[in-house]
Amino acid sequence: MKIIKKIVCRRGAALIISMIFVLIFSALAVSMATMSGTNLQIANNQRKANRAHACAESGLDILRFWLGRIYMPGITQPDDRFSYLANFLQTDLAENGISNITTSYDMDNSTIAIGDVVLYSSPAQYFSAEIQTTSNIDILQMDVTGSTGGLDRIIRVNYNFGTRAHTVFDYGVATKGALNLHGNIEMSGANVELDAGVYIESEDANALEIIGNSSIAGDVHITNPDATVDLQGGQATIGGETAPEAYDHVFKGVPPTEFPVPEPNYFRHYVQNTYDPNDVLAEYDNVIIPAGTDPITFGDVTFRGIVFIEAPNIVTFTGNTTITGIIVGNGDLSDDSGTNRIDFLGTIVSYPVTDLPEDDPQFEELRNETGTFLMAPGFSVSFGGNFETLNGAIAANGIEFFGNAGGTIDGSVINYSGSPMTLSGNSDLFFNRSGTDQMPAGFGPEIILFYVPSSYSEIVL
Repeated sequence: MKIIKKIVCRRGAALIISMIFVLIFSALAVSMATMSGTNLQIANNQRKANRAHACAESGLDILRFWLGRIYMPGITQPDDRFSYLANFLQTDLAENGISNITTSYDMDNSTIAIGDVVLYSSPAQYFSAEIQTTSNIDILQMDVTGSTGGLDRIIRVNYNFGTRAHTVFDYGVATKGALNLHGNIEMSGANVELDAGVYIESEDANALEIIGNSSIAGDVHITNPDATVDLQGGQATIGGETAPEAYDHVFKGVPPTEFPVPEPNYFRHYVQNTYDPNDVLAEYDNVIIPAGTDPITFGDVTFRGIVFIEAPNIVTFTGNTTITGIIVGNGDLSDDSGTNRIDFLGTIVSYPVTDLPEDDPQFEELRNETGTFLMAPGFSVSFGGNFETLNGAIAANGIEFFGNAGGTIDGSVINYSGSPMTLSGNSDLFFNRSGTDQMPAGFGPEIILFYVPSSYSEIVL
């Protein structure tokens, strides 16, 4: 205290002390200003980083939408799937008028590049992406880069190639048109729940019409939530019950189920012989029926292996027809005109391809093509004769059973036409799909991309 008093008592001491305090506070002010500037810069960098990350997240959501739309035929070979994906994505964007998302495909490096997509112009915020193959042929890697003010953030995710969980082959009957049962029709199955179910993907107001003493043993699933079901006749039943309880077995507004794409040309390489309507033969092996011949078979005729019918054609089977193999029509899947037809008017005796001679080399590979009896996209098919068993699935653009046609079908009946599928007369159908858990031969379950949430990671630059 004495020293301070001595200093204070000296002339000019207060000025020196004041200057010291000014210097101290000035240093503190400069330090605080510097720290504030640094904190501001840090905050600005964090803001840019968060914006960049948000751009990457936005890009991920956008691309998940477009990649979720991709599907390809099930027979697409693994080596061709990535190029198919690239072409599909580019075409889908163009057809929907999306011009700000551009893609390029580097075949050599198996990379799909998506150029800068501007999300906000001022300040510039955008994302870009790269999709690449990996060492695992079923897995793709996608890097989405979000950018803002020179800062980038990258999100990496994986996509897996796979197939849809359910298809129309989970039902006894599946149709894109309405279903009409007129007369004394009974649709049943070895396992009612699994075999005798019906799926209707129809835009018609009246999706299901049952008139007379007709019945569907299983449940009915209809995609149209506003569809009507018309039951006429006191014995018309669904799920074993008459109205009004029968309506409890009808489910409307169900999600759409995949109709696998039929690939008739898959069987073309088996063909070795040409059918000549002017030659009266009793047996044909792996035969093609040329377009425009419109043949009518008479008497007892036997077909073994593939019966390949070229469009346009009207083929009529009369008499007694024995088929150990698969009937294939190569029409246009979008053709519902009924111009091409396959009509069965006589008695059909069917055997599976596994019954083809084991000692004949032309049938060696074909014996493995199980599960299909008839595949005829672009053809309408009618059954008016008798059959005991049809060994495999039936798929066409328009299907009709009439008269006394009926029997066991070891597979599903699939109508790709938007026109009604009709069963009339006494056409009882008994479905037995036991042991047919695999996709029938020639049908490819659509290949789609599955996003793998657990693969999500942020890449540190």
